[in-house]
Amino acid sequence: MTPGDTLDAAAPDARPHPLRGARALLHKELLRFWKVAFQTVAAPVLTTVLYLLIFGHVLSDRVQVFENVRYTHFLVPGLVMMSVLQNAFANTSSSLIQSKITGNLVFLLLTPLSHWAWFAAYVGASMVRGLAVGLGVFLVSAAFAPPGVAHPAWIVVFALLGAGMLGALGLIAGLWADKFDQMAGFQNFIITPMTLLSGVFYSVHSLPPFWSAVSRLNPFFYMIDGFRHGFFGTGDVSPWLSLGVAAGTCAFVSAVALHLLKTGYKIRH
Repeated sequence: MTPGDTLDAAAPDARPHPLRGARALLHKELLRFWKVAFQTVAAPVLTTVLYLLIFGHVLSDRVQVFENVRYTHFLVPGLVMMSVLQNAFANTSSSLIQSKITGNLVFLLLTPLSHWAWFAAYVGASMVRGLAVGLGVFLVSAAFAPPGVAHPAWIVVFALLGAGMLGALGLIAGLWADKFDQMAGFQNFIITPMTLLSGVFYSVHSLPPFWSAVSRLNPFFYMIDGFRHGFFGTGDVSPWLSLGVAAGTCAFVSAVALHLLKTGYKIRH
């Protein structure tokens, strides 16, 4: 049985809506991380704010990235987006791998939930967690270094795209992994390096030509740069280019996740 299986109906219009049941699964996923909010929300906020305090204190008077923008202020949008990305990924990936290892995933497979419902619920919950942590980081960081807001629409668009893409990527990782160490490897060798090497702490213009070109192959760079553009009205590349790359990557990752759910990849026994 796969997430895409539904009960046969006598007439085509008797089939259930593709998102039927998604609300209940979404509620369950929201409760899963909110019941341990001290660990899933408060702890990442504290960790990220420590990055701001340490890097901001050490490099504030030594690094100038954008004109009339202090380095501490420059850090805030990058750290906020980094928190959104990492926590959106962690929510879906940890939920699926725990369900697979404990064996309670079978109870979801017995329901007539479509692959669309699974995707909407898991990715929706991951977006809520990622955005909640990002908002927490922003509010606490703003007390030390308020970055200002130049284009709020860009901030909202890139925050949603980033959370959605990493939620879908976490879904793929959760389906692929069979053990916690495989998930840890995915996190440590793919997600964390791509996040840290995406311009969170620096501008790619400060890199040597080779590494600057390599950074532009990283889709996380475009999400962070577009998000930062919303605060300062400037960035390393055009926000429209960042939007195109971020939207295209999000669509591709979402399509892969939906296909894996539809085929029951590694959850059909």
